[in-house]
Amino acid sequence: MLIVLHPDISREQQGAVEARVRELGFTPHAIEGAGRTAIGITGNKGPVDPGHFRELPGVADCIPVTAPYKLVSREVKHEDTVVDVSGVPIGGSDLVVMAGPCAVENENQILTAARGVAASGASLLRGGAFKPRTSPYDFQGLKQKGLELLEKARSETGLKIVTEVKDTETLAAVAESADLLQIGARNMQNFSLLEAVGDLRKPVLLKRGMSSTLKELLMAAEYIVSRGNKQVILCERGIRTFETMTRNTLDLNAVPMLKMQSHLPVVVDPSHGIGIRSAVLPMARAAVAAGADGLIIEVHPDPDRALSDGMQSLNLPLFDKLMREIEKIAAAMGRGLHRVARS
Repeated sequence: MLIVLHPDISREQQGAVEARVRELGFTPHAIEGAGRTAIGITGNKGPVDPGHFRELPGVADCIPVTAPYKLVSREVKHEDTVVDVSGVPIGGSDLVVMAGPCAVENENQILTAARGVAASGASLLRGGAFKPRTSPYDFQGLKQKGLELLEKARSETGLKIVTEVKDTETLAAVAESADLLQIGARNMQNFSLLEAVGDLRKPVLLKRGMSSTLKELLMAAEYIVSRGNKQVILCERGIRTFETMTRNTLDLNAVPMLKMQSHLPVVVDPSHGIGIRSAVLPMARAAVAAGADGLIIEVHPDPDRALSDGMQSLNLPLFDKLMREIEKIAAAMGRGLHRVARS
């Protein structure tokens, strides 16, 4: 249920409404929108009697919410959520691009990548320090050293950092360095990790599981938001289908569907979505045309010598070409390209 409050409700009256929700054994969630504040209710096993709230001072209406993902639903919040990533707004009028290598390999590699993607107009630097890999023998990342190198790249270029957190044990270390925490596809339903990042109140990029439905993605986001962290960005990164010519099938249906169902921003990862370097550019263009709020692109100074995902990584000239192309498409749709101000 959504309890809609009068615009002029006092803090005391709102507190009384929230207290009533708790008395009934439920959890209140204040949701601010354009021109109104509402209180979402979670913890109920079935419909809640609106009679508990209708006569309380300051209550304008009580609206049932039918979606199981209550707090991330469009029913609860009509306006788009804009997530603030250390000053970079994701979900607003401008398109935001995150770019960088799959993994931080050494200082020269990550600094060269950071300088290049920053010069082309990216706003966030991506790079894995802790790398969950299918094979235990593959490169697992530089771990703490990788985080330190990402911090150095941020200090030099002004780019904000998005990097993957793979478990609760390393969450504190990653959160100390990152501006945006990435939950990878394999961890989309790692509920302990979802709850832990929900408690942190730090922006989260939640990637869709490779065999997950959109409903399951939204329910995973609900885990985070229900813990109080409203700074969640959804990411479509391709799903596993019967097709074998591409690494995954990039489901661009997800962009309009997620935007219809949820107020959260939507980012697309065409690098993992198709897994073929030459196809990343057209899929990135298509994602922008579909209405994505941002892109996350794998870029490496020397992709053919990358320690992970080189086959889908762009080199710096190709990334610059991608940026020029998507900037034109964004402009045609009335959107700009967000750029980080550099001192």
